[in-house]
Amino acid sequence: MADTEFDLIVIGGGPGGYVAAIRAAQLGMKTAVVEREHLGGICLNWGCIPTKALLRSAEVSHLLHHLDEYGFSAKEISFDLQKVVKRSRGVASQLSGGVKHLLKKNKVTVIDGHATLLGKGRIKVEKDGTTTVGEFQAKHIIIATGARAREFPNMKADGKLVWTYRHAMVPDTMPKSILVIGSGAIGIEFASFYLNMGAKVIVAEMVDRILPAEDEEISAMARKSFEKQGMKIHTSAKVGEFQKGADSVTTTIEANGKTETITVDRVILAVGIVGNVENIGLENTKVKTEKSHILVNEWLETDEPGLYAIGDVVGAPWLAHKASHEGVICVEHIAGIKEAHPIDVRNIPGCTYSHPQVASVGLSEAKAKEAGYEVKVGRFPFIGNGKAIALGEPEGMVKTVFDAKTGELLGAHMIGAEVTELIQGYGIAKTMETTEAELMHTIFPHPTLSEMMHESVLAAYGRAIHY
Repeated sequence: MADTEFDLIVIGGGPGGYVAAIRAAQLGMKTAVVEREHLGGICLNWGCIPTKALLRSAEVSHLLHHLDEYGFSAKEISFDLQKVVKRSRGVASQLSGGVKHLLKKNKVTVIDGHATLLGKGRIKVEKDGTTTVGEFQAKHIIIATGARAREFPNMKADGKLVWTYRHAMVPDTMPKSILVIGSGAIGIEFASFYLNMGAKVIVAEMVDRILPAEDEEISAMARKSFEKQGMKIHTSAKVGEFQKGADSVTTTIEANGKTETITVDRVILAVGIVGNVENIGLENTKVKTEKSHILVNEWLETDEPGLYAIGDVVGAPWLAHKASHEGVICVEHIAGIKEAHPIDVRNIPGCTYSHPQVASVGLSEAKAKEAGYEVKVGRFPFIGNGKAIALGEPEGMVKTVFDAKTGELLGAHMIGAEVTELIQGYGIAKTMETTEAELMHTIFPHPTLSEMMHESVLAAYGRAIHY
């Protein structure tokens, strides 16, 4: 084959695309990735990774302002915002370079530019909108173009006063006040970051609770914790039009029958995302879309033979680890690997890296009941755990939901320190279809936060020891 011909071409080098390409190369396919911006996609460059670097700085700030609780004292605590941002960008750059190395190591061809589908296994790649890099063809093509921040007609980002997540990651100066519109994981993470860095933070959420994808009990605990820290939260809220000043934004928030006029330095839009389906040549294929997302079957196949789609562009949950797993499933299905099987979204953990952290996997208590299950629910508070108290992190809870008839773990929900690391224990349990009996018989090390996972299971069956 010539250099323009491949077994597989992946459009997009994010966590879905580059993982799919590497797995394909491992399976002996001649593979290429087309990326128009940065390898690693939004996740490594403008999402998952750099935000965690920022949140680490916020965590340090939080600890510095609570030194007396640990027997220390310090005066004139301050920070250099540009160094905080520079560290975050450096982390992103390092990992993006790592992806480039991995692709080279696996002999994946990287094509720099914007890909357009031409139909029948062909694409055209252009650079800077003017220069044609070339035409390429492959028996199989995977669309992994990701998604971008959603905007509304009366709420558009300008990069100066009104930000998307990209702008919020590289502020020139620290705002004294911020309005965050939307309280999903992205909105709450930025709200938590700026709050812990000293800003006054207001959150406006359209529905009746924050973190609406989480278990209601966890959402309520999160709201209580954030408000205790000084965050102002409006739910069932409607935000009015923006009146922009020289260095501030004035708007109204209508909630609970009252309308309040507020003025803040900056606004962060965190009202969801839309799939990148425009200008990639879908009109030259049989691909169907719905609400900006590509429709696929359980094997990530579109209606166009030989054309697949993975990751954020195919819809919720919009998570990097879901995209990566879909990339592997798609490629292994193409390769005819018998062990490949479709993804079960109920086994995908979701994490919010705020302070406190929130994590979950599977069905919430309400969703389990809606699905017709008779449930047994266990709860264990952080205040009952020795390691949590020793860490100075006594706020939080672990909640487990079981099928009362079979003992199947239906869902697990956590709030508190390091729960984003703990949740994978329940993720493994769900994937292995573990029952309550097997979890009860598992020995958890002491003293650890993970002991709460055990106690929560015991609590569901009236057997909790330490609370």
